[in-house]
Amino acid sequence: MTQDDNQGAQAPQEPPRRGSMRFQDSSTQARQPSLAEQRARQQALAEQQRQEALAAEAARAAEKKSSTKKKLLIGTGVTVGLVGLVATFYTVAKPENVTAVCTTKDGIVDQDDNCDERYVTSHGGYHSGGFFFIPIGGGGYNSYRYNYGGTGTIGQRVSGGSYTAPSNANVSTKSGKTVQRGGFGISGKSGSGGSGKSGGS
Repeated sequence: MTQDDNQGAQAPQEPPRRGSMRFQDSSTQARQPSLAEQRARQQALAEQQRQEALAAEAARAAEKKSSTKKKLLIGTGVTVGLVGLVATFYTVAKPENVTAVCTTKDGIVDQDDNCDERYVTSHGGYHSGGFFFIPIGGGGYNSYRYNYGGTGTIGQRVSGGSYTAPSNANVSTKSGKTVQRGGFGISGKSGSGGSGKSGGS
């Protein structure tokens, strides 16, 4: 009976062995890559070189575009600057049109002839310091002068304006007689009998 028990008993099983790792020493030679691996490496290297070439080309194109844009902006700026300069020149060069009215020393609007040098001298008067003096009975003089930019009709007090002649302005009377020609501040007598720059009090 004891014999049967011994035969029926089985030996205990050994636990399974775990995997082991082998280390290469310095004398171990590296495995040569297979033909497929060599081709894959060559293709990867070629693709990398192609990508680098494309990136370099894109960078050159971007730099060229940026340079062209800068030149265009500079050119546009210069053009706009020149246009502005020319516009300013014409604005300054084009004289303003101002209407002058002849007034008495008290600022009452009178006829334009009393501020016309030819008319005044032909009636025994004279012109001095922007004033026109016309003799009256009894040995006295009535004085007149231009108001520039003021308004009013004969017999009324002038409204607004100034007694100083504006520079760079075409000055004429309501009747169309030229008092001063503008243009860079240059004034002069007109051919219609008007006096030169005669402002100031």
